[in-house]
Amino acid sequence: MNPDEGLRCPVCREGLRLQQQPGRPDRLGCDAGHAFDAAKQGYFNLLAGKGTNFKEDGAQMVAARASFLDAGHYESLAEALGLRARKALRGYEEPRILDAGAGTGYYLRQVLQALPGFSSASAVALDISRYAMRRAAKVPNTLALVWDLWRELPLEDESFDVLLNIFSPHNGKEFARVLRPGGTALVVTPLPGHLAEGAELLGLLAIAPDKAAGVVASMGDGFTLNATEEVRIPLVLDSAAAFELAMMGPAGHHLDPEELRGRLADAGNAMLITAAFRIQEFRQNQ
Repeated sequence: MNPDEGLRCPVCREGLRLQQQPGRPDRLGCDAGHAFDAAKQGYFNLLAGKGTNFKEDGAQMVAARASFLDAGHYESLAEALGLRARKALRGYEEPRILDAGAGTGYYLRQVLQALPGFSSASAVALDISRYAMRRAAKVPNTLALVWDLWRELPLEDESFDVLLNIFSPHNGKEFARVLRPGGTALVVTPLPGHLAEGAELLGLLAIAPDKAAGVVASMGDGFTLNATEEVRIPLVLDSAAAFELAMMGPAGHHLDPEELRGRLADAGNAMLITAAFRIQEFRQNQ
Protein backbone atom coordinates (compact mmCIF):
# COMPACT_ATOMS: atom_id res chain seq x y z
CA MET A 1 0.00 0.00 0.00
CA ASN A 2 1.26 3.46 -0.84
CA PRO A 3 1.81 5.97 2.01
CA ASP A 4 -0.60 8.41 0.32
CA GLU A 5 -3.47 5.91 0.32
CA GLY A 6 -6.56 7.32 2.04
CA LEU A 7 -5.61 11.02 1.91
CA ARG A 8 -8.28 13.65 1.29
CA CYS A 9 -7.83 17.20 0.08
CA PRO A 10 -8.49 19.64 2.97
CA VAL A 11 -9.95 22.14 0.49
CA CYS A 12 -12.44 20.10 -1.56
CA ARG A 13 -12.36 16.60 0.02
CA GLU A 14 -11.29 14.95 -3.21
CA GLY A 15 -8.63 12.25 -2.98
CA LEU A 16 -5.02 13.45 -2.64
CA ARG A 17 -2.29 11.60 -4.47
CA LEU A 18 1.48 11.84 -4.31
CA GLN A 19 2.95 13.25 -7.50
CA GLN A 20 6.68 12.90 -8.01
CA GLN A 21 8.17 15.63 -10.18
CA PRO A 22 11.70 15.12 -11.58
CA GLY A 23 13.92 17.99 -10.50
CA ARG A 24 11.18 19.50 -8.34
CA PRO A 25 9.71 18.80 -4.88
CA ASP A 26 7.17 16.00 -4.55
CA ARG A 27 3.60 17.22 -4.54
CA LEU A 28 0.27 16.11 -3.08
CA GLY A 29 -2.49 17.02 -5.48
CA CYS A 30 -6.17 16.34 -6.16
CA ASP A 31 -8.20 16.24 -9.39
CA ALA A 32 -9.62 19.69 -8.62
CA GLY A 33 -6.16 21.19 -8.94
CA HIS A 34 -5.33 21.88 -5.30
CA ALA A 35 -1.68 21.10 -4.59
CA PHE A 36 0.76 21.03 -1.69
CA ASP A 37 4.49 20.86 -2.35
CA ALA A 38 6.81 19.00 -0.03
CA ALA A 39 9.16 21.04 2.13
CA LYS A 40 12.83 20.31 1.58
CA GLN A 41 12.80 18.14 4.73
CA GLY A 42 10.16 15.87 3.17
CA TYR A 43 6.95 16.80 5.01
CA PHE A 44 3.82 18.45 3.58
CA ASN A 45 2.14 21.46 5.21
CA LEU A 46 -1.59 21.11 4.59
CA LEU A 47 -2.28 24.14 6.80
CA ALA A 48 -0.70 26.47 4.24
CA GLY A 49 -3.05 29.41 3.81
CA LYS A 50 -5.32 28.23 6.64
CA GLY A 51 -3.18 28.78 9.71
CA THR A 52 -4.27 27.70 13.17
CA ASN A 53 -5.11 29.22 16.54
CA PHE A 54 -2.81 26.81 18.35
CA LYS A 55 0.90 27.28 19.00
CA GLU A 56 3.22 24.69 17.50
CA ASP A 57 6.09 23.11 19.40
CA GLY A 58 9.16 25.14 18.45
CA ALA A 59 12.57 24.03 17.22
CA GLN A 60 14.15 23.95 20.71
CA MET A 61 11.28 21.93 22.18
CA VAL A 62 11.39 19.40 19.37
CA ALA A 63 15.18 19.09 19.51
CA ALA A 64 14.97 18.44 23.26
CA ARG A 65 12.32 15.78 22.71
CA ALA A 66 14.30 14.05 19.98
CA SER A 67 17.44 13.94 22.11
CA PHE A 68 15.59 12.66 25.20
CA LEU A 69 13.61 9.98 23.38
CA ASP A 70 16.51 8.82 21.22
CA ALA A 71 18.48 8.24 24.43
CA GLY A 72 15.94 5.50 25.24
CA HIS A 73 14.43 6.94 28.41
CA TYR A 74 10.88 6.05 27.33
CA GLU A 75 11.75 2.85 25.49
CA SER A 76 9.52 0.78 27.79
CA LEU A 77 6.49 2.80 26.71
CA ALA A 78 7.39 2.37 23.04
CA GLU A 79 7.75 -1.39 23.54
CA ALA A 80 4.33 -1.62 25.21
CA LEU A 81 2.73 0.24 22.31
CA GLY A 82 4.52 -1.98 19.81
CA LEU A 83 3.21 -5.13 21.47
CA ARG A 84 -0.36 -3.85 21.49
CA ALA A 85 -0.21 -2.72 17.86
CA ARG A 86 1.31 -6.04 16.81
CA LYS A 87 -1.50 -7.94 18.51
CA ALA A 88 -4.18 -5.71 16.99
CA LEU A 89 -2.73 -6.12 13.49
CA ARG A 90 -2.16 -9.88 13.60
CA GLY A 91 -3.14 -11.31 10.23
CA TYR A 92 -3.15 -7.97 8.38
CA GLU A 93 -1.14 -8.12 5.15
CA GLU A 94 -0.76 -4.38 4.56
CA PRO A 95 -1.52 -2.61 7.85
CA ARG A 96 -2.18 1.09 7.77
CA ILE A 97 -1.32 3.22 10.83
CA LEU A 98 -2.24 6.79 11.71
CA ASP A 99 -0.19 8.65 14.32
CA ALA A 100 -2.37 11.58 15.36
CA GLY A 101 -0.01 13.95 17.15
CA ALA A 102 3.13 12.14 16.06
CA GLY A 103 5.76 14.56 17.31
CA THR A 104 9.17 13.46 16.08
CA GLY A 105 7.81 10.06 15.00
CA TYR A 106 9.75 8.19 17.70
CA TYR A 107 6.84 6.02 18.86
CA LEU A 108 5.57 5.47 15.32
CA ARG A 109 8.98 4.20 14.25
CA GLN A 110 9.10 1.77 17.19
CA VAL A 111 5.58 0.51 16.49
CA LEU A 112 6.30 -0.05 12.80
CA GLN A 113 9.48 -1.93 13.61
CA ALA A 114 7.55 -4.17 16.01
CA LEU A 115 5.28 -5.43 13.23
CA PRO A 116 6.20 -8.77 11.59
CA GLY A 117 5.59 -7.43 8.09
CA PHE A 118 7.33 -4.09 8.66
CA SER A 119 8.07 -3.54 4.96
CA SER A 120 4.39 -3.93 3.99
CA ALA A 121 3.05 -1.49 6.59
CA SER A 122 2.55 2.20 5.89
CA ALA A 123 1.67 5.21 8.01
CA VAL A 124 0.56 8.81 8.10
CA ALA A 125 1.94 11.13 10.79
CA LEU A 126 -0.03 14.25 11.72
CA ASP A 127 1.22 17.06 13.93
CA ILE A 128 0.77 20.81 14.13
CA SER A 129 4.53 21.39 14.46
CA ARG A 130 6.57 21.81 11.31
CA TYR A 131 9.73 21.16 13.33
CA ALA A 132 8.38 17.81 14.51
CA MET A 133 7.25 16.79 11.02
CA ARG A 134 10.75 17.37 9.67
CA ARG A 135 11.84 14.46 11.83
CA ALA A 136 8.74 12.29 11.39
CA ALA A 137 9.20 12.48 7.62
CA LYS A 138 12.32 10.33 8.06
CA VAL A 139 10.35 7.38 9.46
CA PRO A 140 10.25 4.66 6.75
CA ASN A 141 6.99 4.17 4.82
CA THR A 142 5.50 7.29 6.43
CA LEU A 143 3.91 10.43 5.02
CA ALA A 144 4.30 13.37 7.42
CA LEU A 145 1.63 16.08 7.28
CA VAL A 146 1.34 19.34 9.23
CA TRP A 147 -2.26 19.50 10.43
CA ASP A 148 -4.42 20.66 13.33
CA LEU A 149 -6.02 17.63 15.03
CA TRP A 150 -9.03 19.66 16.12
CA ARG A 151 -10.07 20.13 12.51
CA GLU A 152 -11.63 17.59 10.18
CA LEU A 153 -8.75 15.28 9.33
CA PRO A 154 -7.50 15.29 5.71
CA LEU A 155 -8.18 11.55 5.48
CA GLU A 156 -10.78 9.31 3.87
CA ASP A 157 -13.38 7.41 5.90
CA GLU A 158 -12.36 3.96 7.19
CA SER A 159 -8.80 4.16 5.86
CA PHE A 160 -6.66 3.10 8.87
CA ASP A 161 -6.36 -0.04 11.00
CA VAL A 162 -4.56 1.33 14.07
CA LEU A 163 -4.42 4.87 15.44
CA LEU A 164 -1.78 6.17 17.86
CA ASN A 165 -2.60 9.22 19.98
CA ILE A 166 0.24 9.96 22.38
CA PHE A 167 0.12 13.07 24.61
CA SER A 168 -2.02 14.79 21.97
CA PRO A 169 -5.59 16.09 21.51
CA HIS A 170 -8.32 13.43 21.35
CA ASN A 171 -10.64 14.18 18.43
CA GLY A 172 -12.82 11.12 19.00
CA LYS A 173 -15.39 11.84 16.30
CA GLU A 174 -12.74 12.17 13.61
CA PHE A 175 -10.72 9.24 14.95
CA ALA A 176 -13.79 7.00 14.69
CA ARG A 177 -14.46 8.21 11.15
CA VAL A 178 -11.02 7.42 9.75
CA LEU A 179 -10.56 4.05 11.50
CA ARG A 180 -11.90 0.94 9.83
CA PRO A 181 -14.73 -0.90 11.66
CA GLY A 182 -13.21 -2.76 14.59
CA GLY A 183 -9.97 -0.77 14.35
CA THR A 184 -7.82 -0.02 17.39
CA ALA A 185 -6.91 3.34 18.92
CA LEU A 186 -4.03 3.44 21.42
CA VAL A 187 -4.23 6.58 23.56
CA VAL A 188 -1.39 7.49 25.93
CA THR A 189 -1.72 10.04 28.72
CA PRO A 190 0.36 10.75 31.84
CA LEU A 191 -0.77 9.33 35.17
CA PRO A 192 -1.37 11.83 38.02
CA GLY A 193 2.02 10.99 39.58
CA HIS A 194 3.97 11.45 36.34
CA LEU A 195 7.33 13.16 37.06
CA ALA A 196 5.95 14.37 40.39
CA GLU A 197 9.35 14.28 42.15
CA GLY A 198 10.75 16.90 39.81
CA ALA A 199 7.67 18.92 38.96
CA GLU A 200 8.57 21.97 41.06
CA LEU A 201 12.23 22.13 40.07
CA LEU A 202 11.49 21.58 36.38
CA GLY A 203 8.46 23.89 36.23
CA LEU A 204 6.17 21.15 34.93
CA LEU A 205 2.43 21.50 34.53
CA ALA A 206 0.06 19.60 36.83
CA ILE A 207 -1.69 16.42 35.64
CA ALA A 208 -5.48 16.37 35.98
CA PRO A 209 -6.54 13.60 38.40
CA ASP A 210 -9.54 12.57 36.24
CA LYS A 211 -7.63 12.36 32.96
CA ALA A 212 -8.59 8.73 32.21
CA ALA A 213 -12.31 9.48 32.43
CA GLY A 214 -11.77 12.58 30.32
CA VAL A 215 -10.16 10.51 27.58
CA VAL A 216 -13.09 8.07 27.51
CA ALA A 217 -15.52 10.99 27.24
CA SER A 218 -13.52 12.70 24.49
CA MET A 219 -13.31 9.52 22.40
CA GLY A 220 -17.11 9.50 22.31
CA ASP A 221 -19.71 6.94 21.31
CA GLY A 222 -17.65 5.70 18.38
CA PHE A 223 -15.32 3.75 20.66
CA THR A 224 -15.42 1.18 23.44
CA LEU A 225 -12.60 1.01 25.99
CA ASN A 226 -11.10 -2.45 25.55
CA ALA A 227 -8.10 -2.47 27.92
CA THR A 228 -5.96 -0.27 30.13
CA GLU A 229 -2.27 -0.60 30.96
CA GLU A 230 0.01 1.42 33.19
CA VAL A 231 3.71 1.86 32.42
CA ARG A 232 6.04 3.22 35.10
CA ILE A 233 9.67 4.01 34.31
CA PRO A 234 12.21 4.92 37.02
CA LEU A 235 14.68 7.45 35.65
CA VAL A 236 18.07 8.69 36.79
CA LEU A 237 18.75 11.91 34.91
CA ASP A 238 21.74 14.21 34.78
CA SER A 239 21.16 17.94 34.38
CA ALA A 240 21.26 17.78 30.57
CA ALA A 241 18.60 15.05 30.36
CA ALA A 242 16.48 16.78 33.02
CA PHE A 243 16.64 19.99 30.97
CA GLU A 244 15.46 18.11 27.87
CA LEU A 245 12.65 16.47 29.81
CA ALA A 246 11.31 19.83 30.96
CA MET A 247 11.71 21.58 27.60
CA MET A 248 10.20 18.84 25.43
CA GLY A 249 6.67 18.97 26.86
CA PRO A 250 3.92 21.58 27.26
CA ALA A 251 5.95 23.44 29.89
CA GLY A 252 8.53 24.19 27.20
CA HIS A 253 6.20 26.85 25.78
CA HIS A 254 6.67 29.08 28.83
CA LEU A 255 9.94 28.03 30.51
CA ASP A 256 12.97 30.32 30.39
CA PRO A 257 15.79 27.97 29.23
CA GLU A 258 18.61 29.86 30.95
CA GLU A 259 16.71 30.13 34.20
CA LEU A 260 15.98 26.39 34.08
CA ARG A 261 19.65 25.58 33.44
CA GLY A 262 20.56 27.71 36.45
CA ARG A 263 18.11 25.91 38.73
CA LEU A 264 19.41 22.53 37.59
CA ALA A 265 23.02 23.58 38.11
CA ASP A 266 22.22 24.71 41.66
CA ALA A 267 20.44 21.39 42.35
CA GLY A 268 23.65 19.56 41.49
CA ASN A 269 23.11 15.81 41.86
CA ALA A 270 21.42 13.44 39.45
CA MET A 271 17.63 13.55 39.57
CA LEU A 272 15.65 10.45 40.57
CA ILE A 273 12.23 10.68 38.97
CA THR A 274 9.42 8.36 37.86
CA ALA A 275 7.64 8.61 34.52
CA ALA A 276 4.13 7.16 34.73
CA PHE A 277 1.82 6.58 31.76
CA ARG A 278 -1.58 5.12 31.03
CA ILE A 279 -2.28 3.34 27.75
CA GLN A 280 -5.99 3.11 26.95
CA GLU A 281 -6.85 0.72 24.14
CA PHE A 282 -10.10 1.54 22.38
CA ARG A 283 -11.99 -0.50 19.79
CA GLN A 284 -13.87 1.32 17.07
CA ASN A 285 -17.54 0.32 17.27
CA GLN A 286 -18.62 -1.54 14.18
